Amino acid sequence: MKKILLFLALVVQVGVFAQETQTSMDTISKPLLPVEKIDLLKNVDMIFNMRFANDNMFRDGKFEESSFSNNQFRLEIKGKIHEKVYFRFRDRYTKSTDPGSKDNISRATDMAYIGVLLTPKTQLNLGKMSADWGGFEFDLNPIDILEYNDIIENADNFLTGVGITHQVSNNHSFGLQVLNSRVSDFEDVYRGKMPEGIEKAKAPMAIVTNWRGSFFDGKFETIYSYSYFQEAKNRGMNYYSIGNKYHDGKFTLMYDLKYSNEGIDRKGIITGMMPGDDVTAQQDVSYLENWIKAEYLIAPKVNVTLTLMNSNAYAKNLVAENSGVSHIRSSYGFIPTVEYLPFKNMNIRFYASYVGRYYNYSSYAKEHLGQENYNTGRLSVGFIAPLLIF
Repeated sequence: MKKILLFLALVVQVGVFAQETQTSMDTISKPLLPVEKIDLLKNVDMIFNMRFANDNMFRDGKFEESSFSNNQFRLEIKGKIHEKVYFRFRDRYTKSTDPGSKDNISRATDMAYIGVLLTPKTQLNLGKMSADWGGFEFDLNPIDILEYNDIIENADNFLTGVGITHQVSNNHSFGLQVLNSRVSDFEDVYRGKMPEGIEKAKAPMAIVTNWRGSFFDGKFETIYSYSYFQEAKNRGMNYYSIGNKYHDGKFTLMYDLKYSNEGIDRKGIITGMMPGDDVTAQQDVSYLENWIKAEYLIAPKVNVTLTLMNSNAYAKNLVAENSGVSHIRSSYGFIPTVEYLPFKNMNIRFYASYVGRYYNYSSYAKEHLGQENYNTGRLSVGFIAPLLIF
């Protein structure tokens, strides 16, 4: 019996050495990444978009809590895989990964699309992409936005579909996208809160048009857009966005004007004010916003920014049957920030900021909807780093 066990042990040891030798030889003779494929990496970028901070929260001027937070982490990989084919993928690790019931892709995935150059000036994108609806607030890298204004904060900003962009000249381009109007099905978005008589659209699509312009040697830029969303039968959403940017040396100033007129309250702000458990989605609401951001590099390593924003919510025939359009709520925000850039060849910024928000309600909202004015604050100290890995 001992001889048999000894024999089996020797066989196992020989097998192990044989496997190790075979694996080693395979790895040397056939690398996982063939040499001829390495050139592809020259056209591919991997970026870690990060924002980390110690956040101190306030409400109505009273301190509530302090904690460290990974505010943003978005992994981005993009590049060319052919002279006429490129791709872009960006996934957010600080958001739920539940797939949208409409587009069947994780809600945490911002972009996952391929692009094809139809001509040197015309490109076609297919997949999940950023809705190109204008304004610099949404066009900036998300890690640079410490808090969004109400429209973008409550919208589906990344949608699945197709888009085409044509570069008319060096300074002007036009874009057209046909997208799903939402990431989830009608029933999942409104959760049984539809008013009687409202039917869901059979083709819930969004049409997004966009113009990007550049003037005065790039000192003045524009991103203007008009979008139409079909939410339900005879209930659509018209969205206008006008973005302007002035840049001259150390100073940059951006201003966005946004207006969303919604047959059904897609943003949910007005609907969220309604009392009771059997609330239905409000109809004929609108939102009007202003957003301003100024930046100034006061020293080679010190940058200061100030963001100001305002949002107004309106509802038609809410106050009374034929009362017309009434102003229901206003919100205001201010975000002063100081950034320190210690490294010359690496974009890592250590920052300190305060995000102040004020919410004011109309007399009708206070008396009939139970709303009260309040304000919030967030004092943050941390870093912002779009790290280019390769």
